[in-house]
Amino acid sequence: MADELEFKSLLSNLLKARFPYIYIPTWEEDRVLSVINTISKDPNLIKTSRTVYIWKLTTGLTKNGKNVSSDTKSPLKALEYIEKTDEPAIFIFLDFHIYLGSTGMCNPDPQIIRKIRDLSQLLREGKSPKNVIFISPSVMLPDELQKEVSIVDFNLPPVEDIMNLLEDMIVVNQPGKIIIDLSPNEKEHIAKSALGLTLQEAENAFARAMVEGGNFNIKKLDVILEEKRQIIKKSEILEFINSDLQMGDVGGLQNLKRWLEKRNKSWLDSAKHYGITAPNGVLITGVPGCGKSLIVKAISAMWQLPLLRLDIGKVFSGIVGSSEENMRKAIKIAEATSPSILWIDEIEKGFSGGGGDGGTSSRVFGTFLTWMQEKEKPVFVAATANNIKMLPSEFLRKGRFDEIFFVDLPTYKERSDIFHIHMKKRLNKEVMGDFKLNDDFYSYLAKLTEGYVGAEIEQIVISGLFEAFSEDRPIKIEDFEKSIKNTVPLSVTQSEQIRAIREWANVRAVAATSADDSADYIKEIGESELKPDKHGIDEDIGSSRGGRAIDL
Repeated sequence: MADELEFKSLLSNLLKARFPYIYIPTWEEDRVLSVINTISKDPNLIKTSRTVYIWKLTTGLTKNGKNVSSDTKSPLKALEYIEKTDEPAIFIFLDFHIYLGSTGMCNPDPQIIRKIRDLSQLLREGKSPKNVIFISPSVMLPDELQKEVSIVDFNLPPVEDIMNLLEDMIVVNQPGKIIIDLSPNEKEHIAKSALGLTLQEAENAFARAMVEGGNFNIKKLDVILEEKRQIIKKSEILEFINSDLQMGDVGGLQNLKRWLEKRNKSWLDSAKHYGITAPNGVLITGVPGCGKSLIVKAISAMWQLPLLRLDIGKVFSGIVGSSEENMRKAIKIAEATSPSILWIDEIEKGFSGGGGDGGTSSRVFGTFLTWMQEKEKPVFVAATANNIKMLPSEFLRKGRFDEIFFVDLPTYKERSDIFHIHMKKRLNKEVMGDFKLNDDFYSYLAKLTEGYVGAEIEQIVISGLFEAFSEDRPIKIEDFEKSIKNTVPLSVTQSEQIRAIREWANVRAVAATSADDSADYIKEIGESELKPDKHGIDEDIGSSRGGRAIDL
């Protein structure tokens, strides 16, 4: 409720100070009208009680639900009525923006703008305190009114209001045919998942969740996320990623997985008992094709939070000043849908600190850095980078990200796990024939693929299946051996880059691979079976591990 109390305090102070025009951009007319009505009669907030008038194009000015005059449907007549009114009052104009700015259908009305300016001094100095409040979904102000109007943000409903709405709907529907199966913690989880929605949107989401299957439980979180997806669809900068990828679909990286698991649900109130807050984010760097993007997608499923991808390229545009505004808009949407995960893929390409753009990149970068340092909403930033050396040093200091993880070439055990995942996902009895999948088979392929990244292992499986498909027969082990033989791994083509990344990560990042997997890397497969010269693989690249081997 803190946001609403701050809004009441700010708005009441503006009214007492006789600010003539106040503009509140919001979709929630009913909720903001309720707050204004409360302020108008509360002696603790405003000394002189005020009458509330509401103007709509369809009804004109109304007082206590009744028209004050039949001709006040005209905006000019409504403004003239304010001029003649002697009692202390608050005049609320709904959707008045169509007269104030270009909407594609209507240009600013010069007569109305002039009348608003003429009325300004009277509102400030008149005998009775009077204020005008504009309520509209969007802000449209002509240059002539920039100095006359004060804009006040009205935040979306806090979790307390959403929880009250949820409880009311449960009470109303529980005696009927709807089966409610939610623990107190699950109710909190659902209410916090609905943050970023208006009360009407939240009510629609809860109602839909209840009617689908005739029950309401924690599994209905997807319905809430679908409502949030509608918000993101209207943004060109953010993309809602709908992924069914599970953590079990990502081979290895046990250290990183455990770190993420420990921070699950840390945005709930139960975490406050331990004196902790929701994590800021994680930066995952390392060798290309080793699963950085995959594990970010899997976080969404593990934490049951919406995953939003920020396209840095769309943030920058040709109009001066619009790039900074695009970044602020993206941040605002991410916070509106919080708790959420904000994914920035290959972040070094957007925030490398390059010049030549008049300082636009630096300003956008500064906006993002400041937000990461000071953000209060639970937005978890998951960033991936292939060449972390391109990032400015201030981006990497503690406080921006909670941890920096390094994803190296997969170990023997990790490669075996990756083969297992892709084989299980693609093979069926018809394709397999008499072929048997077992640990020995995965181990054999893992031995043959020293120095291969996860993406290359996936393509080896796919290429092997194409061999069998082209001959219309079940698979054979030779299919995968042939595919391996024909693949030149990244550890050969980019050996210098990989070595440089490892040198950086060895003292600055935590290894995503568990200490146990790294320690057994050589021991499990044996030096004689590594065959580092098979593709000319550098032995240092094939065998050494980068990143601090801390077991989390």
